[in-house]
Amino acid sequence: MSDASLPGVGAAAAPDVQSSFSELCKIVARLRAPNGCPWDREQTNESLLPGLIEEAYEVGSAVRAHDDQNLREELGDLILLAVMHSQIAEEKGRFSIADVLENVIAKLIRRHPHVFGSSEVRDTDGVVKQWEAIKREEKDVPGGYYLADLPAALPALMRAQKAQKKAARVNFDWTEIAEVVAKVDEELTEAQRAIASGHQSAIVDEIGDLLFAVVNLARKSKLDAETALQTATDKFVSRFNRVEDELRGRGKKLGEAGLEELDQIWNTVKLKAAEEPQ
Repeated sequence: MSDASLPGVGAAAAPDVQSSFSELCKIVARLRAPNGCPWDREQTNESLLPGLIEEAYEVGSAVRAHDDQNLREELGDLILLAVMHSQIAEEKGRFSIADVLENVIAKLIRRHPHVFGSSEVRDTDGVVKQWEAIKREEKDVPGGYYLADLPAALPALMRAQKAQKKAARVNFDWTEIAEVVAKVDEELTEAQRAIASGHQSAIVDEIGDLLFAVVNLARKSKLDAETALQTATDKFVSRFNRVEDELRGRGKKLGEAGLEELDQIWNTVKLKAAEEPQ
């Protein structure tokens, strides 16, 4: 499909973009050729999967750091892996990178009737609901359940938030954030009761519910739970590094100081951090 055939799209992409992508595809094919790179020739879709996941996280890290130079590099690595996966599939006669591109182009047009069609939807909420409705019509969902296509392989925080977002789009959602806070309090109380009971299965169940409720609180606060936890972890690591520095200044190593001393240093570090300009 050419750019000229896209509804509402004008001139074709700049030649340098087309030629660069074509060159990348040729290079990958050359690496996979009989006289290419031994390592690249050994790869399969399965063997490349850990790298694909890692590169996606590297992209996320660059975005959070607002590091454009690193983002440009990591996006390149991610695109490379997409081309590599497609090249492997093409060699087996399954599909090609052209098929991948045709598929995503067609999907974007189908799911944006407010841009390429006659839909009158204009606000973001309406667009998202329209996308979900079109997606449900397209996919043969097992059992017809709305959440059946929720990816099981997603990290737990992301999967929980995605499930909550999807449920919210069909009106299954708290109206006020105070209700979500109350639910977090309720789940915390239940988790405390489970811990007091000593029953491991109950503890797992209630702490899981508590985590799910906290993810919901992040979502209702218009935050990404994964990003919020990453930020909190980065903050913890930074402050713990300062605790370690202070211990070194006292001629000690981690493991040689007791909790009371560590807690005192931690509180000092925390206080100093709060006073620093953000």
